[in-house]
Amino acid sequence: MNSKNLLMMVEIAIFAAIGIILDKLTFSLWPQGGSISLVMVPIVIMAFRWGTVAGLVTGLLIGTMNAMFGGFILTPLQGFIDYFFAFTVVGLAGLLRPLVTRAQTASEKALYITIGTIIGGLIRYVAHATAGYVFFSEYAGDQNPLIYTIVYNGSYMVPAIILTAAIVSLLMTKAPKLLEPKKR
Repeated sequence: MNSKNLLMMVEIAIFAAIGIILDKLTFSLWPQGGSISLVMVPIVIMAFRWGTVAGLVTGLLIGTMNAMFGGFILTPLQGFIDYFFAFTVVGLAGLLRPLVTRAQTASEKALYITIGTIIGGLIRYVAHATAGYVFFSEYAGDQNPLIYTIVYNGSYMVPAIILTAAIVSLLMTKAPKLLEPKKR
């Protein structure tokens, strides 16, 4: 194993640990789950720093640890969707990494970072909404379960996506060295 791969794996582990800490520092909205946190920030940073695979692995580790340390799992499929899949797909923000690295201005970088973060965050939102519709529709009461889960999950996911995009864009444009993995 070369030193670059080792460095990437160490950073994945560190950023996953940071993600778990950030996920515990939340603003909880609902008693049934869902909170505004900065858990996506380390996933997105790794996705733009090392690429999509590193972002996906960081997200998978965070989702796995979330499931292990207090996840609410009704069935294996719901647990997979809400934890393993939902956090992993945030790493898809890295699909825009080539555009970010080729961007000429800070505002162009921020735009691509924002779009990538929105892509990863929205796919996570869809995952949580899908699990909510399939497994938690009884909480909708007399309301349409699909509308209920879209609004319920949107109430914390939309602010979390906006917050993550703002923080990562600011970090990466003010400290552009974050985009460059250390070369050995």
